[in-house]
Amino acid sequence: MTKIWKPEVFQGRGKKKDYFEGWYFKSVSKDEKIAYAIIAGLSITKNPGNSHAFVMFVDARNTELHYYQYPLSSFWADKEKFEIKIDKNSFSLKNIILDMDNGETKIKAQMKFENIIPWPVNRFSPGVMGIYAFIPFLECYHGVLSLNHSINGYVEINGEKKDFTGGKGYIEKDWGSSMPSSWIWMQTNHFDVEDISLFGSIAKIPWLGNYFTGYIFGLLYNDELYKFTTYNGAKIEKLDVTKNNIKIILTHKHLELQINANRAEGVDIPAPKLGEMTNTVNESLQSEINIKLFKEENKEKILLFSGTGRNAGLEFVGDLKELLKGF
Repeated sequence: MTKIWKPEVFQGRGKKKDYFEGWYFKSVSKDEKIAYAIIAGLSITKNPGNSHAFVMFVDARNTELHYYQYPLSSFWADKEKFEIKIDKNSFSLKNIILDMDNGETKIKAQMKFENIIPWPVNRFSPGVMGIYAFIPFLECYHGVLSLNHSINGYVEINGEKKDFTGGKGYIEKDWGSSMPSSWIWMQTNHFDVEDISLFGSIAKIPWLGNYFTGYIFGLLYNDELYKFTTYNGAKIEKLDVTKNNIKIILTHKHLELQINANRAEGVDIPAPKLGEMTNTVNESLQSEINIKLFKEENKEKILLFSGTGRNAGLEFVGDLKELLKGF
């Protein structure tokens, strides 16, 4: 049970089938010319021959995916803290070390992370999922391990070294049996004003033979995390989605968050279904997200912040009609 309050640690000990777990590291160089998503995880399927550990390396600027597959036996995880190893690669909240070679692309990396800002964990709300983290039968669980942090280090691809010192990063994870059949996901921590970060997700949640639409949005601004979530009573007042644009308006008590996200070209990456990496999702790290945060005082709407987030991660998968249920 203590793992509930440690969403960052490995949750899948003892799982034999229909299970996945993956840690997502987004890293953008100081000059913003390089953006990588590195996903480390494992896929446990009904067919043991298909079960494996993996490291995905997504080069957002060149729209390339490198998928490194390893035997499940190469995966190791600490029982008490977030530290995992896959073959010669290691991952934690403090750093990433990569040493991968598939015969075509050789990738090495050493990146250290500092000033990590996690989504708060407390007794009654163990992370980004709030009270839903206590429910044992959900198909997918989520954790936000760092809304924003600084990077020191490098990534080397086929002998060419890329400097990431002074860059910015973000860390999250998912675990369970399958990703939702429909979802929207977005993230950016590159604004003209420093130390601002936006994370948001809307997803179809299977529930006792039916389903509902769950949502979690967090805006880190002025050292305060403004939360707009299903479990804290926030409402989605507007949701419009086209091929290249997502518009959302959320309200919570006296606050209103307006989001206008413009999708850019992305990369198709594998996603899990019943533990097996058979689904595909297109993810962009080149999108832009315009946001406005308002506060109502004395029946007057006051603008607290307005800005555009760059290098944004953005995904939209599935059927919008499913997500609109209940709005």
